[in-house]
Amino acid sequence: MSFLEALLLGLVEGLSEFLPISSTGHLLLFQRVLEIPQSEAADAWAICVQSGAILAVLTLFPARCASLWRGALGKDDEGRALLLRLMVAFVPVAVLGLLFKDTIEEHLLGLRSISWAWLIGGLLILALGKRLHPSAGGARLETLSLSGALGIGLLQCAGLLPGTSRSLATIVGGVLVGLSVAAAIEFSFLLGLAVLLAASLYKFYDAYDALFSSYSVGAMITGVLAAYVSAAFAMRGLLAWVRARGLAAFGWYRVALGVAVLVWLENAA
Repeated sequence: MSFLEALLLGLVEGLSEFLPISSTGHLLLFQRVLEIPQSEAADAWAICVQSGAILAVLTLFPARCASLWRGALGKDDEGRALLLRLMVAFVPVAVLGLLFKDTIEEHLLGLRSISWAWLIGGLLILALGKRLHPSAGGARLETLSLSGALGIGLLQCAGLLPGTSRSLATIVGGVLVGLSVAAAIEFSFLLGLAVLLAASLYKFYDAYDALFSSYSVGAMITGVLAAYVSAAFAMRGLLAWVRARGLAAFGWYRVALGVAVLVWLENAA
């Protein structure tokens, strides 16, 4: 992988990680366009570069992250309560991810299945249009119950299917349990810290030899830094956009992309 390819894929990862459009799907699409063969190393690189997105959450929400840290030390009741809810939401996807990791990697990483997931997810956003608009109202993040956090965590499991989008699943889950769209997005960002960190560390350990026998340290650093910058930009943009317009535009984008890629694959067959 060249530095230019690492830069481009890092930008794609960062821009798409927290938007409800599936970062995995976009990375696999761009790898196909760039003619980068799908392999254990390529899949591992795509997951490990998510660490850039983790840094973006830490730097964009320093007060909230500091509160979580103090909560873990028993010095902040609000931070401890939110941390507990994040842990409850994290457990289902961690368990199912470990159980079905091989099945997903073997059977669901094809662009055709990802394109159908884009299309179906886009139609879901459009069907929930009014519920996903800021005018729908909803509760603040501090009011989230443990059962609500579990509900978000269970729905997040749908994000294990490539093309579905972890962000979409958690945002929809948050809204369905009564959070405002902005609160659901913030919870999705914070939950991403745990999910992306766990996935990156596990994949780094599991595919260490394949990763560094195929890619240089420089390419890794380039991708992580590009993901960090673009994720920070995308997160700020998402919050500003949603507060004014809702998520409908992402629904139309997913539908258009899904249809376009399906047509492309059909013509390329």
